Amino acid sequence: MKYQRPKGTNDIIPGESEKWQQIEETARKVFQKYRYQEIRTPIFENFEVFSRTSGETSDIVTKEMYDFYDKGERHITLRPEGTAGVVRAYVENKLYGPEIPRPFKTYYMGPMFRYERPQSGRLRQFHQIGVEAFGVDSPALDVEVIAMAMNLLNDLGIKQVKLTLNTLGDQATRQAYHQALVDYLTPYAAELSKDSQTRLKKNPLRVLDSKDPHDQEIVAAAPQIVDYLTPAAQEHFAAVQQLLTDLKLPFELDATMVRGLDYYNHTIFEIMSNSTAFAGKWTTVCAGGRYNGLVEQLGGPEVPGIGFGLGVERLLLILAAEKYQQWQAAPLDVYVVGIGAETNSAALKLVQAIRQAGFTADRDYLQRKPKSQFKTASRLKAKYTLIIGESELASQTAKLKQMATGTEKTVSLTDVFQNFAKIWQQFE
Repeated sequence: MKYQRPKGTNDIIPGESEKWQQIEETARKVFQKYRYQEIRTPIFENFEVFSRTSGETSDIVTKEMYDFYDKGERHITLRPEGTAGVVRAYVENKLYGPEIPRPFKTYYMGPMFRYERPQSGRLRQFHQIGVEAFGVDSPALDVEVIAMAMNLLNDLGIKQVKLTLNTLGDQATRQAYHQALVDYLTPYAAELSKDSQTRLKKNPLRVLDSKDPHDQEIVAAAPQIVDYLTPAAQEHFAAVQQLLTDLKLPFELDATMVRGLDYYNHTIFEIMSNSTAFAGKWTTVCAGGRYNGLVEQLGGPEVPGIGFGLGVERLLLILAAEKYQQWQAAPLDVYVVGIGAETNSAALKLVQAIRQAGFTADRDYLQRKPKSQFKTASRLKAKYTLIIGESELASQTAKLKQMATGTEKTVSLTDVFQNFAKIWQQFE
């Protein structure tokens, strides 16, 4: 039998995993500047955590979730997105307590799972980096979150992006718009796709998110939510736009954008790229928004929230298309060349001493000839080679060679064992 990875998944092998690590490290540095701390939640949750928060009519719940009953007959779901699990953890661990500063800022990284048709940058197991901030309903926090997302993409080397913005208003806005949308769509009910016919009855706003071409033609002339904003919602959205302008962050308004999850309200945004990775078509690489009310849905107090998520696979596609050259391979400081079987023990002790001194080191394990070992050191881009043969072993010395210049120096084995850092400094 030929064993293969499941459809819609990838192996991240050495040589590629370093790229992932660099993206993650860049994200951690950006988030730390904004005072966000990491949270790690389970890969699977109770089904209701996502069905209640994402919306029963959303594609995620109706078509894409990996859900099953475990041996205890509990209905379990592999997480399809990060926010709901973080909110559940926020409520369960009472991270809204009076002793905890507001906003409570956190970030996450890890795999998500959706059963959908695999395609470039969209897999069944995919990886997200995201942030969430709880406890503040200020437009300034909306803009800080957006600015942080733009900052991260810039630090990752992704320059050609655009920010699109919309608002879903407050509850009163949604109620007024709900009725206007029903009044508009009802005459077209028989023409809508089956999914949209169901959504028209349960959640008409979801019809705006339909991918069906005819549905899109119908909703093109639908009323827009911005025409139904309450004064408070108008004020919030106007403040967001002004603050983005103050930060000199250009944006475009898109009144048709609703996002794919039911928990959003007020500010929503997408950051898009027209990279050649997407054939020049504007494609979302980062998206998020405000979700006041979500904490209450999962049993917590009335606490506002906002966040974003971005897909690592899509980031890598863009960076590959733009021939990003700043990937940093793990450096090799010293390659120990052992000549002769009798140097095996000494070579082992040398690489161990160098590592314990805080440097990276490797050696030959195949008893190859010196020429082959030097070729390996060169291929691994070792900065130095440390050579020990029979004569060096007899004199308790080794030869430290700088690969770039060929400069060579005899060093005492005792000095290597006791203080290799001092030898390094003298050679440098």
